[in-house]
Amino acid sequence: MNDAQLMERPRRWDTPFDREMSDSVVDGLLARPEFASIDAGRFPAAAPLRGILQNDCRISTYAPGDIVVREGDYGNSAFLVLSGSLRVVLPPGLPRQVLGRAPEKKRDAFSVLRDMLTHSRIPEVRDTGMYRAAHALARGSSEDRDSLLRVRDPAGLFGPGVDPAADPTRIPPLADAFKTGVLPAGTLFGEVAALGRVQRSATVYAESECRVLEMRWQALRDIKNRDDTWRDRIEQGYRQNQLRTHLAEHPLLAGIDAKTLQMIADRTLFETYGSFEWNVGFKSGKRDERPAPESEPAVAKEGDYPDGLLLVIGGFGRVSSGLGHGARTLTYLREGDHFGLDELLEAWKSGADCAYETSLTALGYLHVLRIPYSVLAELVFPKLAPLAKRLIDSASRPIADDAFLEWAVEQRFINGTKTMLIDLEKCTRCDDCVRACADTHGGNPKFIRHGQKLGNWMVANACMQCVDPVCMIGCPTGAIARTTGGGVVVINDLTCIGCGTCANACPYDNIRLVPIRDKEGQQVLDPVSREAIVKATKCDLCASLPSGPSCERACPHDALKRVDIQSLIQRAAQLEA
Repeated sequence: MNDAQLMERPRRWDTPFDREMSDSVVDGLLARPEFASIDAGRFPAAAPLRGILQNDCRISTYAPGDIVVREGDYGNSAFLVLSGSLRVVLPPGLPRQVLGRAPEKKRDAFSVLRDMLTHSRIPEVRDTGMYRAAHALARGSSEDRDSLLRVRDPAGLFGPGVDPAADPTRIPPLADAFKTGVLPAGTLFGEVAALGRVQRSATVYAESECRVLEMRWQALRDIKNRDDTWRDRIEQGYRQNQLRTHLAEHPLLAGIDAKTLQMIADRTLFETYGSFEWNVGFKSGKRDERPAPESEPAVAKEGDYPDGLLLVIGGFGRVSSGLGHGARTLTYLREGDHFGLDELLEAWKSGADCAYETSLTALGYLHVLRIPYSVLAELVFPKLAPLAKRLIDSASRPIADDAFLEWAVEQRFINGTKTMLIDLEKCTRCDDCVRACADTHGGNPKFIRHGQKLGNWMVANACMQCVDPVCMIGCPTGAIARTTGGGVVVINDLTCIGCGTCANACPYDNIRLVPIRDKEGQQVLDPVSREAIVKATKCDLCASLPSGPSCERACPHDALKRVDIQSLIQRAAQLEA
């Protein structure tokens, strides 16, 4: 062990969100009404309320016009307005050019070639000095933020004759085409994206100079779990925001005016089935002994009479029909799908009750909005019955081969958007895909060329870029997150503490913990326990390459494809099981 380098094992708060969060600043936060009523005694010694505020939060000052969050970004934190006021842009939102969208930074051909020719033959080499520098680095006093004051406004976004930069203390009002609402001091926003692993639903910008407390989602989770007031506040806001957004976006209600849509929203129910942390039970079970549909949380049962339209807004559902003493899977539902529309429309047309022809159960967890039949009969069907019929016809998916569909659903491959699917009849096991991945990532391949098989198909152990990335649930430092623009799940090596939470959470074993070495090839050890320092690693979909995943491009036999799960299901017609 004489050739080993010693380094203290990383901990959750080695890298605080902001090192400028002094004791006096935290005292000021604890004196605010939002935190003063919290019983600090309910927090464990390992993660006290004061420690959460000091290490998982930061205070930022925004000038008038500064954009705080952008619609469409993936969020991992929530915000509490401490002073001043902000504005939220209501649908239809701002044009893309105003949001300051820019392509993510891609590597040029020279840097890619250089890495291929010079990468180390020693596995998982790190510049350990970068970790120490990261721990010592404090956040800068100023940040380069996108601002509405920088917008060139030839189209009259701020109204005719208004110069957005004329008054540096106040942002001009947006034109009528872009509706906004005020977020005063004390407002909490961004909690839906922070806790739901979803994109930001709206853009928020500073109307006047303001101070905002940004809270990592881990802080929001810990406070929510230990304070009833915060839990009620977060859950109520989550319900309202999800309901309003999803109703407005559903094709059936696209033509509904705002007043009627509000009437529908007032009478719509928000329901959750199963467990939000579905991956825990899924991973602990045997992969070949998954629960049958009848043992999954029931949302609607075949033969029962529907009392409302179900709109899926999160998670997955299994649609099945009775077959002997069991059930046959017909298809699956995910966000944007609906259930029960055909029975409800037929009941409205005929005036007679129509029972469900299929059952719906939750695969892990399922978030749905239930629009009561009385609301549909009064406000929707009289005007939009033809549209409803077209939605019913277009929603029917090709029924896949039974064995393939059951396999894809049972293994939860329905969660993947970039699943690595290998045709074993074409694959010659040349490993060109693995070598290409290694060449792209400094000699370290990010996937393993084996996995679950059915017939001639194999889903390899490579990150699938899930619809519901449960690997992000428990990361204590926020090291694993989606990229801002492309939404690719990546791991920040600098802030990863090697705790293994993401690897343990991944239902597909697509994240690995690897022991790291320094530039001299010495293993990096903890000086106390003498155990190896490890980091999490996974496929990042070659996010820095303009040409996309190198594994797919390198396959000489076109045997490897990165596919969305719907494409995978459609490939079932080619399956010879």
